[in-house]
Amino acid sequence: MAKKSKLNRIQVILECTEHKKSGQPGTSRYVTTKNRRNTSGRLELKKYNPILKRHTIHKETK
Repeated sequence: MAKKSKLNRIQVILECTEHKKSGQPGTSRYVTTKNRRNTSGRLELKKYNPILKRHTIHKETK
């Protein structure tokens, strides 16, 4: 029988918060997966923003 371990993992989009506030054109987005059972809240990760050329906080969007 097939294992059903992938049911709890969902794909989420992370978008830069500082880039939104700056008003510059373009967006910095990353696609990742998270485990719904372990991480029920929204993700916040520090990722590289190539437009601002530094690491910034990226929050999960819906």
